[in-house]
Amino acid sequence: MKIALVQDWFVVNGGAEKVVKEIVTIYPEIEIFSLVDFLSEPDRNYILNGKKSTTSFIQNLPFARTHYRTYLPFFPRAIESLDFSGFDVIISSSYAVAKGIRKTKDQIHICYCHSPVRYAWDLEKEYLSRLSWLSKLISKQILKYIRKWDLSTTERVDLFIANSNNVSERIKRIYNRDSIVIYPPVDTISFSPETQKSDYYFTSLRVVPYKKLDLIIETFNLLPNRKLIVAGEGPELQKIKKTAKSNIEFIGFVSKKELISLMQKAKAFVLAAEEDFGITSVEAQSCCTPVIAFKKGGYLETVVDGKTGLFFQEQTTESLSEAILRLDSVRNNFTKSDFIANADRFSIEKFRIKFKNCVNEYLAGKSK
Repeated sequence: MKIALVQDWFVVNGGAEKVVKEIVTIYPEIEIFSLVDFLSEPDRNYILNGKKSTTSFIQNLPFARTHYRTYLPFFPRAIESLDFSGFDVIISSSYAVAKGIRKTKDQIHICYCHSPVRYAWDLEKEYLSRLSWLSKLISKQILKYIRKWDLSTTERVDLFIANSNNVSERIKRIYNRDSIVIYPPVDTISFSPETQKSDYYFTSLRVVPYKKLDLIIETFNLLPNRKLIVAGEGPELQKIKKTAKSNIEFIGFVSKKELISLMQKAKAFVLAAEEDFGITSVEAQSCCTPVIAFKKGGYLETVVDGKTGLFFQEQTTESLSEAILRLDSVRNNFTKSDFIANADRFSIEKFRIKFKNCVNEYLAGKSK
């Protein structure tokens, strides 16, 4: 069999790229496609085993390296322009438009869906809220077009694999399609247990609106005796930094080695977004670090309330503050064995076995 893999874009080493890395490991001869590919060489070697993507025309448009998202209206045409002739199986890793690739009736398309297009469906209101009235007016029409196109391409997928039950329900609600759930791979070996903690809270994230870093900062501004360390970069960073008080430290991008060390020693790992899955929450638990997370979305599947972390009910400073203050009173409930057992459910080895078996079983069924 000749297999291709397509992802929306390759720019940074994020959660979707961790999935791609393992698919490339399972299928070493796989060929890679994407809208754009601007990976650094270290990331390319780590994620794609040195492979380069066949990219769309967006790769060569002006300012695509830093502003590729501004070409959103062209994404459907760009993904449909990629040529998959000669391949037997196409695997898409999709969180935007990758699921909409064109194929022939003889080809099999298996979509690992991180989520239906977030900003066109469930996060549209939040996405539009930060735009000027003119940009909002234009964007509404663009997103309407994206939704219509997205629905029209659903039948191009033969098998949906969802990254969580949360996303599986979204696939059913939006696309009216069933899916198989296979959790993303988490490096539970590198993120090793550490029971000796320091006196700081930690968060690591892309600084974009839906991650709700502004809420975390506002909350710790109200808790001046509690130190927070923030790792990560993004378009909202400079604006948010200006609002932070002296108990909050921003350290920007960190290497994996630094991330592991910070995660291991943190008093707790704080998350305020509604995530599709939330790989970092599992990485923290693998380090025996309790997670304080919003009680919605993927965290309901990754965090065991009272055993490996605490939930807060609403995305407000009051609700998050209450969880942070409550942590001290329940800390003795957390055990190393609970952390390890929960994190192990999401190991890389389990992902490889489940994904390969799922693909093989589906292909075997189609060949009968």
